Amino acid sequence: MAWWLWVLAGIALLVVEMLTPGGLFALFFGVGALATALLAAAGLGPIVQWLAFSAVSVVLLATLRRTLQERLEARPGPAVDAIVGEEVVLLGDVPAGGVGTAELRGVPWSTRVASGVPLHAGQRCRVERIDGLTLWVRAE
Repeated sequence: MAWWLWVLAGIALLVVEMLTPGGLFALFFGVGALATALLAAAGLGPIVQWLAFSAVSVVLLATLRRTLQERLEARPGPAVDAIVGEEVVLLGDVPAGGVGTAELRGVPWSTRVASGVPLHAGQRCRVERIDGLTLWVRAE
């Protein structure tokens, strides 16, 4: 096979990898095809090219796939419970038993008073617990 056909096949396989979710299979065959293009350009015969393509692709697949998948996996962020104890600033008055709004890390949250004492806008409070998307706060 001509070297430029191997380059086209390699690029096509890399594009297929980019367009399909998560498998990480076509990537290694695309790299194998690009490596085989170098052998074809050096003048090696078609049997050697196909053997090299197969060997390089399978070896890369067997040795690198798991490592790449582990690195690309989504890492979980901090647990929601890590918010407990953080300081919030009330954006408006929060009546006892009512719902208000507080800012935590630059994001507004629904807020309830944990102590039963009304709180005022601008007051700093601590998160006592979380219930869904509502922070239960206590005055400092």
